[in-house]
Amino acid sequence: MEHMKKSKKLVYIAGPLFNDMECNRNTQIKDIVEAVGLDVYLPQDKVGRFSDLSGETNDKKELRKRIFDNDLSGVKACDIILCLLDGRVPDEGTCVELGMAYVLGKVCVGYKTDTRSMTLEGYDNIMITECIGGNIASNKEELVSILKKLSQRKLA
Repeated sequence: MEHMKKSKKLVYIAGPLFNDMECNRNTQIKDIVEAVGLDVYLPQDKVGRFSDLSGETNDKKELRKRIFDNDLSGVKACDIILCLLDGRVPDEGTCVELGMAYVLGKVCVGYKTDTRSMTLEGYDNIMITECIGGNIASNKEELVSILKKLSQRKLA
């Protein structure tokens, strides 16, 4: 297979997509990432939502496997994973995608505008923060700054 040089880095946006509010926010984040000049893999656009796709088949097991495989392929193909971490606890699927990306050596970025955390010390789960390192933004300006730096940096 001939290797083609990618013109832009690919950002996988990992976040919940189970209601209109979440999907709308994901789309807003996608617009921010694209405005920085990066390509985006947004699961709700590339694969679809389970609730929307479940009417297409009676085989829910096959549908779950298809969604998982497509999302895994997206994580493998990405250069950067952007994890949307708002909520009292981050979305479970987002955490799994983050772990996959980290093990694959992808650059991991967090975006958390929510001040809630699950520990008394006011920190998020160590497994999340250690995957992300210092690449965490708490507002849109910080997110844009991190993404611009990463778009110019040579990634492994």
